Amino acid sequence: MSDVTQVLYIEGVMRKRITNKQIVDTLREIALYLRAQNVAFKPQAYEVAAEGIAGLETELSSLYTSCGEKCIDDVPGVGESIAEKIEELLVTSKLAYYEQLKKKFPFDMLGLSNIQEVGPKTAMKLYKTLQIKTVRDLERAGVAHKIENVPGMGHKNEQKIMRGIAFLKTVGGRRIIHDVLPYAQHLVSRLQKVAGVTHIDIAGSLRRRKEMIGDIDLIATTTQPRELIRTFKSLPQITEVLEAGDTKIAVRYSNGLNGDLLILSPDEYGAALLHFTGSREHNIKLRELAKKKKMKLSEHGLFREKTRVTSRTEEAVYKALGLQFIPPELRVGDDEIEIAKLKNIPELIPYGSLRGDLQVQTNWTDGSASIEEMARAAKAFGLSYMGVTDHTKALAMTGGLDEKALRRQGKKIDQLNQKLRGFRILKSTECDILKDGSLDLHDDVLKTLDLVTVSVHSHFTLSKKEMTERIIRAIKHPLVNVLLHPTGRMVGRREPYEVDMNQVIRAAKEYNVALEINGSERLDLHEQYIRQCLEVGTKLVVNSDAHNPSHFAEHLDHGVAQARKGWATKADILNTKPLKAFLAALKKK
Repeated sequence: MSDVTQVLYIEGVMRKRITNKQIVDTLREIALYLRAQNVAFKPQAYEVAAEGIAGLETELSSLYTSCGEKCIDDVPGVGESIAEKIEELLVTSKLAYYEQLKKKFPFDMLGLSNIQEVGPKTAMKLYKTLQIKTVRDLERAGVAHKIENVPGMGHKNEQKIMRGIAFLKTVGGRRIIHDVLPYAQHLVSRLQKVAGVTHIDIAGSLRRRKEMIGDIDLIATTTQPRELIRTFKSLPQITEVLEAGDTKIAVRYSNGLNGDLLILSPDEYGAALLHFTGSREHNIKLRELAKKKKMKLSEHGLFREKTRVTSRTEEAVYKALGLQFIPPELRVGDDEIEIAKLKNIPELIPYGSLRGDLQVQTNWTDGSASIEEMARAAKAFGLSYMGVTDHTKALAMTGGLDEKALRRQGKKIDQLNQKLRGFRILKSTECDILKDGSLDLHDDVLKTLDLVTVSVHSHFTLSKKEMTERIIRAIKHPLVNVLLHPTGRMVGRREPYEVDMNQVIRAAKEYNVALEINGSERLDLHEQYIRQCLEVGTKLVVNSDAHNPSHFAEHLDHGVAQARKGWATKADILNTKPLKAFLAALKKK
């Protein structure tokens, strides 16, 4: 720890945990400030460091708590000078150097530079000439055709910037569902208490549980619409009212997303909820089906000529169209309507039906809490067992466990299992799959575990053939029970590595290895592979990838949602079973 940060630490700072994203954004913004000043070499150093942190599997704050500055030094691309700044961020949640730059350049450098046609030098020019501080300021200037009058810009550049803003709204401005859903649920919880409200629901892609969310739309019925509008406008989450009427209000939220609140009559609520949930492709197919039946479907209801057939509930609309109810997660415009005609939509796995969690990290490596603390949190969430899956020695940056340490952990787990009532901790590990497909730990220690889970954490750029062979070799290992986050993707951060999932899924079936549906920000498996697993008969588990006690509540429902999007039932997910039945299902033949 540097002298400065040591003093700050002693003074009891460590005020709040700063996330990897916050660190990455800070480093990237510093690089932009330096580029705006034509500083040589330094910007690239900050960018490389940001990339190194962006690629981390775990929060650097957790790593720092467990192993100090060494963990920062081990991050690829982080040099001594930047490491000290990162340490200052982790300890104080602030960075003096960054604050100095912000005072010198008092505008949203990072946000403006997210627009393809606006680099750091252009952002500085726009600030100096038009006092543009935010993307919103820039958009207003473009609408007023002020940008084209800035020296060196012109009409074409203005048009390019406006197209860039439009792109940012549709793509770059999206947020991962983990951040958006709790935010929206809080809004609903608050608005449910408003006098006169009888129904209020989340709509749009968020209700369908899409991975990335671009807006937050709510629909409601109320006997006092003015009171609902007034309350909604006054919420602290609302930073700007974009449009307001008697039954609709469009706003910008404090998280940067836009959204609408629509107030409807009870008579049309079901049809409206169906319509505004989407997807667009699903709605088109429904309208086509209605047309074949000499009816018309809209957000106002299902009509035969001018007579409303039904509209009060979604279930009634589907029934009138001769369809089984289709859960929101399946409304993608694929084959769900044809299957619903045959009444073959399965009963999807219910939320809250998991009995265990098989991927849990503790402070033995990169988790933030002890084994006992994680176990008690899992039990409080309603689980009856969990697997402790701390990383292994190949992942040195996390303090991965070697054979000796894993045996010590096993003894600790035995002690805790004698102490805890109504809950079982499974001895396990997230064993690293090495480049050649071999495992990071010796068989003699793996044999002592209740469960062996394996995963890939390195060499993501192998060819498709090499990666597939690597993973299948691990699957064939006689002691392996579960393959974790099978494609290596991190939603919004990292694409999956190249791998033939058809071969992996079939190998997992053959060797009785379950594939994980990871409920963290990985959301790995993708729903298309889940459906493929169900067709082949490959076993599945849903896990949280918990690194702190809050992750059970924050991640597991997202894993279940992903399973539902893949058409999985309760019977398809092994860890919905009691412990004895679960272990029996994974027993090698």
